[in-house]
Amino acid sequence: MIAAPALRDLPLIDADQLRGLVPMTSAVVALEAALLDGGVPGATPPRTTVLTGAGQVLLMPAATQRYVGVKLVTVAPDNGNLGLPRIQGVYVLMDAVTLSPRALIDGVALTSLRTPAVSAVAIRRLAVQGPVRLVVIGTGPQGYGHVEAVAAVRQVAHVTVVGRDRGRAVEMAQWAARNGIGADVVAGSDLPDDLEAPIRAADVVICATTSRYPVFDSRWLGDEATVVAVGSHEPDAREVDSELVARATVVVEGKESALREAGDVIMPIRDGEVGPDVIAGDLPGLVKGWTRPVAGRPRFFKSVGEAWEDLVVAGEALDRLIGDTAARGIPLGGLR
Repeated sequence: MIAAPALRDLPLIDADQLRGLVPMTSAVVALEAALLDGGVPGATPPRTTVLTGAGQVLLMPAATQRYVGVKLVTVAPDNGNLGLPRIQGVYVLMDAVTLSPRALIDGVALTSLRTPAVSAVAIRRLAVQGPVRLVVIGTGPQGYGHVEAVAAVRQVAHVTVVGRDRGRAVEMAQWAARNGIGADVVAGSDLPDDLEAPIRAADVVICATTSRYPVFDSRWLGDEATVVAVGSHEPDAREVDSELVARATVVVEGKESALREAGDVIMPIRDGEVGPDVIAGDLPGLVKGWTRPVAGRPRFFKSVGEAWEDLVVAGEALDRLIGDTAARGIPLGGLR
């Protein structure tokens, strides 16, 4: 009988190691390949939310023929007062045949990689060709990740960083400049009034905020601009207005999850401003060419985060780790 690996022998893949194993471009390729070969989404039950006195615990399980995994993420709104991260988490990756644990992965780092990589898969097929002018609303990890993700599939001619905290926005713009992307900043409490010019000029707009209300006026958007919203997964929160949903070619990860969790789409449907058929297609259909953007209309991709995405990127990380350690003759239990 083959003994299951002891927990102390499992590889622990932290944030730095994850990004070393799976760069952004590799994550995009892995997700596209999984969508094209029909192996996903596989078994992906709905996200489970457990409410506690400190906040939320989110459980996201998924299974394919090769791997099974579950992400456990905590959201503790008051942690900032304690000097702790608001969001923390761990990912447990298991073998699909034996269900034996194979690796533990930093769950926040995994989310910070897979979410923008999923957006890049959509942007590759929705955004105009050639160099793009980018607006990123939000200066957290997803803001940074989405600059990198857009740059993986398009040349970014310029980025406007938008945030309420000027210091954080300037820091992100300086980071973009160090990576060869010209940048400017829109920051402060009166953001809507200051956003009109950047939005009108934008080819791609990323919404990566914690806002529960639309963060810009979609009437400013160009006719073929692409908007990606990733900041919420709740039916009563949204980052874009109903006018955009009614006007745009709307693509979601999956229709079932969107109609359950994507407030950006649910709220205009609920209010009778659009019908459920406003969703033009899902991410698998977009990748396979079944869904295409309509000329002369904005494109809107709404992401809530699906568990299969974490599983694909986690499995890619372990496959690369095994290949690298085998080549160097290092036992997996020796990696810490």
